[in-house]
Amino acid sequence: MSVTKLDILALAAHPDDVELSCGGTIAKYCTLGKKVGIVDFTMGQMGTKGTPELRLEEAANAAKAFGLTARENLKLEDVLFENNIENQLKVVEVIRKYQPEILLINAPDDRHPDHVKAAEMSKAAVFLSGLTKIETFVDGKLQDIWRPKVVYHYIQSKMLTPDFVHDVSDHIEKRNKAIWAFKSQLHNPESDEKDTYISSPEFLKMLDARCKVLGHSIGVEYGEGFIGTRNIGSSDLFSMI
Repeated sequence: MSVTKLDILALAAHPDDVELSCGGTIAKYCTLGKKVGIVDFTMGQMGTKGTPELRLEEAANAAKAFGLTARENLKLEDVLFENNIENQLKVVEVIRKYQPEILLINAPDDRHPDHVKAAEMSKAAVFLSGLTKIETFVDGKLQDIWRPKVVYHYIQSKMLTPDFVHDVSDHIEKRNKAIWAFKSQLHNPESDEKDTYISSPEFLKMLDARCKVLGHSIGVEYGEGFIGTRNIGSSDLFSMI
């Protein structure tokens, strides 16, 4: 069957998780001509601000800002979705559909329980996706098995210690454009609505400050941190300079 082969696939519990956490990295590889996609698990139905329909529209606008090859939404229930075999198989289907070399997933620990739940569900799906006896079908056709070469957690609200920091210095403007596609979720000084955690005026300042600190730690202007799901190896010390 036809496959939309991606270089990088990012999985996310909510629309805007990827933009807020590793948007610079996504922007960088889209700019470099890599095929990059995002699959959001929910439409943010439980969010204080906006509507599910608006979140889908904003996600589409962010996809255009990045220049994504693909973006879709599994439409699971925000907050209420379970890490069960039924939902794991839905994630298996998208992994096999896009056959990414690199998979980016939610943080392993965070303030929002959906992020941790989505990370565990994604890791389980990666394992299942490589098993021949786990059969999934799209349009009546059996999908080929697939496992990405590497899986990395992006870092979200909690300041976790990264295993490595990626230079995104030249791609912050495109990242910011994708973030601001989600206007319903961010600070609006003209709004009378009560601020949420994300819409606080301090939130985006924190994101920029963290990118600055992480970048400084590797001698560049801006950086984003990632955590590996296994040891990160190298056969050439000079490639790590």
